[in-house]
Amino acid sequence: MVDAARYSAIEVLRDGLRVEIRALRPDDRGGFAEAAGHSSPESLRRRFFAPRHSFTEQEVAFFVDVDFVNHVALVAVAEEGGQSVIIGGGRYILVQPGQAEVALTVVDQCQGQGLGGRLMHHLSAIARDSGIRELIAEVLPENIPMLAVFKKSGLRLDTKRERGVVHVTLHLV
Repeated sequence: MVDAARYSAIEVLRDGLRVEIRALRPDDRGGFAEAAGHSSPESLRRRFFAPRHSFTEQEVAFFVDVDFVNHVALVAVAEEGGQSVIIGGGRYILVQPGQAEVALTVVDQCQGQGLGGRLMHHLSAIARDSGIRELIAEVLPENIPMLAVFKKSGLRLDTKRERGVVHVTLHLV
């Protein structure tokens, strides 16, 4: 069984950038805030369904303090100017036995390089190994890149459109 809290894998993106996809750590709190700061208002709106300019300390704690059982979070880290920076992340949160809600985000400058798909691949492998059968997500209809990540995941996919949202179900088994 995969130890999600110690997970680490190396990937190379389409543009040749080498990234480590690893478990989120408590000391990533500052990197989380920096990554959000490198995301456009439009990217944040597509991820959070509303305009976001900042996060409360309680929200940051929710995103960063995960248990790796019911709430699993991975980050993609790259070297920039001799420093490690978070350029993307993904997580799933158990909503009921066998089913978890999944969410991904990639900073604007790294979008279109395949990072979302790589994060999805690693998250779905951890989820499957943990006994999760379905990953679900709600996506804004105009968030074509996120819908494409799900479609290209290789997983059986069901979608249902309702007013203002696309409900996605990815089947892991």
